[in-house]
Amino acid sequence: MENSRLDWSGYTRPRPDPMWPNLLHGTHETDLSAERTQAGEEAWLPQPHVDPCGPHDPEAPSRQGPQAPLGVGPLQRRNRLSRSRDFDAVYRQGRSASTRFLTLYWFQRDETVGEPRFGFAVPKAVGNAPVRNRIKRQLREIVRGRLERIPAANDYVVVVRQGLPEAAEANGFDWLESRVDELLEKASLGKAA
Repeated sequence: MENSRLDWSGYTRPRPDPMWPNLLHGTHETDLSAERTQAGEEAWLPQPHVDPCGPHDPEAPSRQGPQAPLGVGPLQRRNRLSRSRDFDAVYRQGRSASTRFLTLYWFQRDETVGEPRFGFAVPKAVGNAPVRNRIKRQLREIVRGRLERIPAANDYVVVVRQGLPEAAEANGFDWLESRVDELLEKASLGKAA
C-alpha cells in the first residue's frame, strides 16, 4: 500500500472576509447596518452577559434569592459534621432512634465543651441530586432552629429514608418539621432543658 500524504506546499491561507469575524486574526467585531432589512424582523445578536439558565421572558421574575423564609439562615459550619471519620464514629459508637422516614444516630464526643454537630446522610435511592440536596437544606434549616434544645457535646447523623422527599413535597414544610420533632422526642433530645 502506498503512503499517501497531502502536499501542503501550494497551500495558501484564505484571506479574512471583512463581513465576518475571523477568529484566527483576533477580529471579534463586525460592522452591522443600523437599518432593518424588513419591517418587523428583529436581528439576532449574541448576548454574552445573559444567564443561559435564566428565564427567556424578560418580564419573568428572577429566580435568584433565598428560598427559605426571611430571617432563617443555614446551619453554621461549626454545627456540621463533614469528615467521613466523624460520620463513622457516630455510626459505630453511637445510639440510634428511628421513625418511618428518618433515623437519628448520636454519639457523645470526648470534649464536653462545644456545640452540637449534625451530619445528614441521604442515600441515592431517595432521589436524584437536586432532590437529595433540597431535603438536606430543609433538614439543616429545621435543625438550626432547634439547636438550643439539643445537648451540645454530641455529634448527630440524620439518615433520610425513601419516600421522605415525596411526602414532604405533598404535605409541606410544617409536616417535615413535625417529623424532625418526632424523631428528636423519640431520642429524648428535643425536650426543653
